[in-house]
Amino acid sequence: QVQLVESGGGLVQAGDSLRLSCAASGRTFSTYAMGWFRQAPGKEREFVAGISRSGDSTYFADSVKGRFTISRDNAKNTVYLQMNSLKPEDTAIYYCAAKAIPCISRTCYTRWNDYDYWGQGTQVTVSS
Repeated sequence: QVQLVESGGGLVQAGDSLRLSCAASGRTFSTYAMGWFRQAPGKEREFVAGISRSGDSTYFADSVKGRFTISRDNAKNTVYLQMNSLKPEDTAIYYCAAKAIPCISRTCYTRWNDYDYWGQGTQVTVSS
């Protein structure tokens, strides 16, 4: 069982940066591939970024590539999403998720319904 708690969201202006954190409970955090997803009002949940268990491999949605980075600190049971050059279209609730089955392809990370655990989400609002 893993519990995930996101933090770091807020209201910022276009061009600003935010860093989201996702703290996980339990001793087995390093055995989970992790992902960040977001959902804007009236839209479906979409993949943002994924990171392998060791942190060696990362994957991004085309819409955030070059602006967002994902990282993890297995000693702290935490995964991060650094968001730079934020745009109004990045406004959404951001969720982190944990997947027990290892992923070896980008496609594996993008399928939200394959994740086993989810956080409650943190709101990110970017004003123009």
